[in-house]
Amino acid sequence: MSRASFLLAILVLTATYLLGAYSGRHDFFPFPVLHAMKSRMAPDRYTFDQAGRLASGDQKKAIACPQQTERTAVLLLVGQSNAGNHAGQRFRSEHGERVVNFFDGQCYAAASPLLGSDGISGEYWTQLGNLLLDRGSFDQVVLAPVAVTGSEVSRWALGGDLNGIMIGTTSQLQQRGYVVTHVLWVQGEIDYVVGTNEKDYRDRFLSLVTSLRSHGVGAPVYVAIATKCLSASNGGTRFHSAENPVARAQLGLPDGSADLRRGVNLDALLGDLDRYDDCHFGSLGEQKVARAWADLLSTAR
Repeated sequence: MSRASFLLAILVLTATYLLGAYSGRHDFFPFPVLHAMKSRMAPDRYTFDQAGRLASGDQKKAIACPQQTERTAVLLLVGQSNAGNHAGQRFRSEHGERVVNFFDGQCYAAASPLLGSDGISGEYWTQLGNLLLDRGSFDQVVLAPVAVTGSEVSRWALGGDLNGIMIGTTSQLQQRGYVVTHVLWVQGEIDYVVGTNEKDYRDRFLSLVTSLRSHGVGAPVYVAIATKCLSASNGGTRFHSAENPVARAQLGLPDGSADLRRGVNLDALLGDLDRYDDCHFGSLGEQKVARAWADLLSTAR
C-alpha cells in the first residue's frame, strides 16, 4: 500500500469514527433505528405488533374478562411514551383480576409492562387502578392502553395511522360488551419539539375526538398537560418553557358541551427528581401521577 493510500485509509477511518460518535451522542440516524430494532428484538420474552406495541409476553396469561357493571371503570389510555411502558417502576394489580389489561379482545391481570403500548419498562396506569379500588371509587378497572413513543398528534387525528389502531381498540372493547367510561390523553412532548402551533394542535386533537364520537365512544376525554421532555437522547429539547403553543392548546381544550375535561398537569406536577432521564417518570413521579389521576376520576361523575 502506498503512503498516500495509507493516509487516505486513516482519514476515512477517523472520519467514520467521529461521525459515528457524533451520531450516537445526538441520536441521529442510524442510531434511532438501531435502538428501535434492539428494543423489539433483544427481549425474546416479548413480541410486538407492526406499530411497535407490546403484543405478548411470557408472563402474560389471558383470563376471563370481567363483566362491566355501573361500578366498572373502562379506561382508554392514549398518547406517547409517558402514556406507555417507559417509566422507571413496574406495578402489578394488588386486587387480582379486578384490575385488568385489555388487549386484542382479551383480558390479562394488569402488570407492567402493559400490552397495547410500546416499551417494556414500567407504567403508572396499573397503580391508578389499584388506587381507584383502594378508595372504593370502582369495583373493577379495565385498562385499554394505546400508546406509541414519539407519536405526533397528527398521527392520532382522523386519517392518521394511529387513529385506526385506536378505533380498532374501541371496536374490540365494544365487541366484548364494554363501554368506555373515560378517555385519558397523555401526549404533546413531541409536538412541542417539532413546533406544532396552537391551532393545528387543537384542530388535530378535536379530529381525534370526532373520530371517537363517530365510533360510539361518548365518554369524557381528559386532556393532560404534557409538553416537557428534555435531552436529545429522548428526542427532546435542551430547555423547556411552560408557556408554549402546545400547552396553551391543551389548557384551552376543556369544553363542557363536548365533554372535554382538564386532565393532570404533568408539566407543573413533576419536578426534576420525578423524571429519571429528564423526560420519563421515575417511581416517585409515577406515584404522584397515579394519585393525581385517581383524584380526578374519583370525584368525576
